[in-house]
Amino acid sequence: MKFLLYISDYIIPFVIFYIVGFGILMKAPVFHEFTKGAEDGFKVVLNIMPTLIGLMVAIGILRASGTLDLLADLVKPVTNFFKFPSELVPLVTVKLFSSSAATSLVLDIFKEYGPDSYLGRLTSIIMSCTETVFYTMSVYFMTAKVKKTRYTLAGALFATFVGIISSVIITSLVF
Repeated sequence: MKFLLYISDYIIPFVIFYIVGFGILMKAPVFHEFTKGAEDGFKVVLNIMPTLIGLMVAIGILRASGTLDLLADLVKPVTNFFKFPSELVPLVTVKLFSSSAATSLVLDIFKEYGPDSYLGRLTSIIMSCTETVFYTMSVYFMTAKVKKTRYTLAGALFATFVGIISSVIITSLVF
């Protein structure tokens, strides 16, 4: 275990020095390439900023208005039938749009139920097994100028659903 900790402390500096050293050996303009890449990255950030702001505002409005809690109460009979805690419906819903907003919901769940409770552990595993589908699609498809997404949304929602089911099963078996 100490060996892995030792390696993890030095792996990132090693990769950086390797890339710079390889660039120097290949006689590439390393600093120019670095600044060009940083400039391209900054352009991407500027392009996705409106999408990010829109998503964050929408999630904030849903959360502050109590709409997410109302949604949890509405689907409670269905979630009880499937033995899924309705308290996590807002988390699953928000996670589809924003991971940072979902993280704030995770902290609320930890405060209310505790991180070592069944809900706390299930929350942690759900966060690991699901993806921010709509955020990812909007950002990457907008950046790549993809117009036809075909089955991406259906596949991503199916994968998220499988991740949630797997989270419940894993949490029930392990804890």
